[in-house]
Amino acid sequence: MLDKTKIKVIKKSTVSSPDMVAVVEPKTTRQAARDAVSTVKNWVSDFQLRKRDETKAAIEKFLVAKPQTSEL
Repeated sequence: MLDKTKIKVIKKSTVSSPDMVAVVEPKTTRQAARDAVSTVKNWVSDFQLRKRDETKAAIEKFLVAKPQTSEL
């Protein structure tokens, strides 16, 4: 317990409010639609890729080369 760290207590009354307010430009309807379409396209492509990988793994699992009794 020799290594004690100092804790600074900030009281609610001493915290000042920010002087600058962030201005957010509203997106146009067309830009918002593009963003939504892009997001959905990414979801669909990720879903398809995941399904392909799962299907490939399942097929490889079931089609494993099994030794024949004559080969043993």
